[in-house]
Amino acid sequence: MNAMMRRAVIGTAAVSMALTMAACGKAGGDKAAGASASASTGGKSIGLLLPENATTRYEQLDKPLIEAKVKAACADCTVDYANAAGSAATQAQQVSTMITKGVNVLIVDAVDSAAIKTSIQAAVDKGIKVIAYDRLAQGPVSAYVSYDNEKVGELQGQALLDALGAKATPAANIVMINGDDADPNAAMFKAGAHKILDGKVKIAYEQSGLWKDTVANQKVTAAITQIGAPNIAAVYSANDGMAGGVATALKGAGISNIPVTGQDAELAGLQRILAGTQTSTVYKAPKPEAEAVASLAVDLLNGKDISTTASASSTSGSGNKVPSVLLTPVSVTKANMASTVIADTLYPTANICTADFAAACAAAGIK
Repeated sequence: MNAMMRRAVIGTAAVSMALTMAACGKAGGDKAAGASASASTGGKSIGLLLPENATTRYEQLDKPLIEAKVKAACADCTVDYANAAGSAATQAQQVSTMITKGVNVLIVDAVDSAAIKTSIQAAVDKGIKVIAYDRLAQGPVSAYVSYDNEKVGELQGQALLDALGAKATPAANIVMINGDDADPNAAMFKAGAHKILDGKVKIAYEQSGLWKDTVANQKVTAAITQIGAPNIAAVYSANDGMAGGVATALKGAGISNIPVTGQDAELAGLQRILAGTQTSTVYKAPKPEAEAVASLAVDLLNGKDISTTASASSTSGSGNKVPSVLLTPVSVTKANMASTVIADTLYPTANICTADFAAACAAAGIK
């Protein structure tokens, strides 16, 4: 990473939070099926619907960061939260609940970007402004906040090639485990990765891992059977969660020291990078994304123009042109972990450098 990129990432992600993060409720049970207990019944209210809780970022990072930024920007605003726990049907019901409660603005990270279209239209018909968060939902959304997702795939592909070095040849067999086809980001990650990898290596096996470590494990196990353990040069995994399942499958087959990609800079993923069972991840700093969507939500609630903030444009699967905020992702390896996620204090260093990883942290310059 060059100095300019490093300063941009650290500067953006290190913006101080105005208030202490609100308490983070667990998803599942009643809160996964409907809105949280701190529900608003109108007034200045913002609905927040996140897609699942298998990926740790949503409950531990996105939710409290959004809540805190909303409260900092609008002291008398409330945030009404629900998590769909991976169910598009549950999320559709949650939108209906938010409509009934009369939220003013609805932030939606869609489980299924196409399936949510009808629900978004229903919310808009009731005068609710809808913001697509992280994934570009179909339908008449007012704004979209995410990272440049094709760039994410490009970074993953390049990190894989860099890790292969001289072994990156058209004969090198690559196993490719993509994300859930219902997630529009997965298609962009895939497109970006193919842009970098095609013609330089051989994609010998490619399947969707559905964002689940268990599914990714099954797919890689099948690939090993099909291709043969000695013949696999690297594994492209679209995120860190699936990379955990990939690493387990590789270990079980006696395969070591091959590149494995990831995404999201999850704690377990960073530790695998330190241990050498994963090569890279992609850091999409959660704070600037969460704070951007919170600020847009408050602006829309107050009837402010967002054209200066959401200055980019994206086209959804339904053909809607959507004002967008698109942030820049960063590739993370062992070599630059100290200057990126560690410098940004994404996690307490002590949580990463536990006893099992202390020596690896020291070797990577992490104190």
